[in-house]
Amino acid sequence: MITLAWRRSACRNNRVDSAAAQLLAAAFLASESPLRNSGGNLRCFGLIHPRPPSIRSPLHHHQQPAYHRRSSVFMSMASPHKHTNRLSLERSPYLLQHAHNPVDWYPWGKEAFDKAKSEDKPIFLSVGYSTCHWCHVMERESFEDEEIGKFLSDNFVCIKVDREERPDVDKVYMTFIQATSGGGGWPMSVWLTPDLRPFIGGTYFPPTDHARRPGLKTVLTRILEQWQNNRPALESNGERILEALKKGTAVSANPGETPPSAPDVAQRCFQQLAHSYEEEYGGFRDAPKFPTPVNLMFLMSFWSVNRCSSEGGEALQMALHTLRMMARGGIHDHVAQGFHRYSTDISWHVPHFEKMLYDQAQLAVAYITASQVSGEQLFADVAKDILLYVSRDLSDKSGGFYSAEDADSVPASGGPEKKEGGADKIEKREGAFCVWTAAEVRDLFPEVVEGSSGATQADVFMHHYGVKELGNVDPEQDPHGELGGQNVLIVRYSVELTAARFGLSVDRVSELLSAARAKMADVRKTRPRPHLDTKMLASWNGLMLSAYSCVGAVLEDKALLERAVQAANFLKENLWDAERQTVLRSCYRGEDMELQQISPPISGFLDDYAFLVSGLLDLYEASLQTQWLQWAEQLQLRQDVLFWDQQDGGYFCSDPNDTSILLQLKKDQDGAEPSANSVSASNLLRLSHYTGRHDWLLRSEQLLAAFSDRLQRVPVALPEMVQALMAHHYTLREIVICGQREAPDTLSLLSAVHSLFLPHKVLMLIDGDADSYLCQRLPHLSSMSQQGGVATAYVCQNFTCSPPVTDPQELRRLLLDGNTEILAE
Repeated sequence: MITLAWRRSACRNNRVDSAAAQLLAAAFLASESPLRNSGGNLRCFGLIHPRPPSIRSPLHHHQQPAYHRRSSVFMSMASPHKHTNRLSLERSPYLLQHAHNPVDWYPWGKEAFDKAKSEDKPIFLSVGYSTCHWCHVMERESFEDEEIGKFLSDNFVCIKVDREERPDVDKVYMTFIQATSGGGGWPMSVWLTPDLRPFIGGTYFPPTDHARRPGLKTVLTRILEQWQNNRPALESNGERILEALKKGTAVSANPGETPPSAPDVAQRCFQQLAHSYEEEYGGFRDAPKFPTPVNLMFLMSFWSVNRCSSEGGEALQMALHTLRMMARGGIHDHVAQGFHRYSTDISWHVPHFEKMLYDQAQLAVAYITASQVSGEQLFADVAKDILLYVSRDLSDKSGGFYSAEDADSVPASGGPEKKEGGADKIEKREGAFCVWTAAEVRDLFPEVVEGSSGATQADVFMHHYGVKELGNVDPEQDPHGELGGQNVLIVRYSVELTAARFGLSVDRVSELLSAARAKMADVRKTRPRPHLDTKMLASWNGLMLSAYSCVGAVLEDKALLERAVQAANFLKENLWDAERQTVLRSCYRGEDMELQQISPPISGFLDDYAFLVSGLLDLYEASLQTQWLQWAEQLQLRQDVLFWDQQDGGYFCSDPNDTSILLQLKKDQDGAEPSANSVSASNLLRLSHYTGRHDWLLRSEQLLAAFSDRLQRVPVALPEMVQALMAHHYTLREIVICGQREAPDTLSLLSAVHSLFLPHKVLMLIDGDADSYLCQRLPHLSSMSQQGGVATAYVCQNFTCSPPVTDPQELRRLLLDGNTEILAE
């Protein structure tokens, strides 16, 4: 809904009143967006056009990306398109989608800011991302409209931002939208003064008035009228609400304040999650349902220190049931692996079909953790399947990972055509790449199954996966009529029940279903693929680095660990500027599969550093190669310099010296991605044990103290940070293995460690070299050695170590007993 800067203040006792509200309320307050905030996740969808040709620059493997220099003066060149604007010089897939709008778009930067000031025009800021459905709807309806494009270009300085490329810009103006309307979403539409202060904002607008919702033409006209006739009120009230936002979003610790009680905070977090838990299908709250891996990881950590209590058992049941139901649901791609963004219904059946890299990363870790906790093969299989999807469909040959796969694509059978740019174009549809008709399934599997009393393979498959002749999608989950007659595969019965239904053995049914899925995957390859966002982000690659490291270590899968090392090398060679000691936010795939970079590149934000450090620590524990530990230490030192708030504690999300970012925010919510402050609290604690730096232990405590109020009042908003708080309370155990890294006896001890879920531990390998990285920083390790010439483990906690252990089963018992001792304490 459109938001007026004067309508509501962001914090209490800072209410902003103005006569301007009376002038514009009727014009703007009727606009309602279909994008609402649900359970901490902003709803968004996805549709895309292919990117236009880009300027190419060859890059060989292991070279820095070719730099694509933005021109300060844009010149429209010969093009098959009627319009070409300066976004054609960008590399972001989202910005390139808008490169041929009849809108004079600028990227975020000095050129646009100077134009707004010199021409004294308001700024129209449009923020989205390349797999956002409603972003594309607004583009098709409004930004491709000649009349709207001309009005925007003549009267505003129009700036387009990819929220994944510039999360700092997105966070500032989304904070404004959420604080003044209580909701938000993408596309985000905000009008700013030339000095970047917001005064009116909203999300999606139709091109013309519809029912009680004003169209973009009406909104633009009335904003321009108020800018010309009532500008002082707009500017003064925009300034007031900005000041209110600065106060309302401040995160700080009082002098001498310490972190809150971990058991109390963890207990409250559990109770808040239990209150919102949906018992039948798992998950939290009603539809739309998001996977929320941060919640699931907290619940398993809570269980790990409350194993003997009823609440601990309940927490574990909530996590495992949710993971099982998601694995069976339509949110899980049963044919080509991976998970879709969220479910539109309560039963995880009909998803929004977009696939995001950060979801795959966090869910892979959640599923492999569930396998450690439960011993169920299902969870390990799902974790491995997620990484199979990422390796196949979201991986660049350089070792990096792409950002997302779109929800919409052209149906294999064609579809209705629309006029676009003078040519007929088949319209894309949600889920077209993924869904099936009953007729398709029957045509693929007509063979009668021997021993089944005449049932065909299609009969078995359709029964197991809920395929219906008229489709299995409820019309309420298909508001645009795109899934009529289609089926979203969902596991309706166990293999045992399906086998009993057709009088077959369990092994035979498993074989039939596996072969059918493989054949359907081959059929899918012949369909038009959804758009792939080939932008590679340091932060999301850091999350995926953790996923490959954790899953590879638990499964003892060398191929997965090699892929993790490849990803780490990619990050160091392409998204780390060693000369400037700076992480770079992103790089891009060119038309010829080469890596490209813009010049100047975007410097990394807090989450780029935090997620990468976490990934490197996980990679060290999986590979025990100290080079990754050393780079993690180097990155943490740099993160402290760039983002630490010396006055109030905690880390700013972006560089506080960037004057174009009006709010210095510290994200206080673990949502679709964990807060970088939450991850940093754990990173600092882990690194303090690896490096012996007591200052990092204190800094972690200062960070937790800064978020103390939020942790005590609504810990459910920060489940990842609650885990860090718990780790402080229960203290980390140092598991030191003395042995040669690839020796069988060493690997046996490591296997015992990796088989268990131990959220409060650090793992180290000492190979007898007194001059090694770890021994130099932790001199006490030099006193540990192999016993009897075989690999030996020591488990240390609170400056006390266990007797040396050489037997893997004894080590396993020691580690499990340690959890019991923690509980007793």
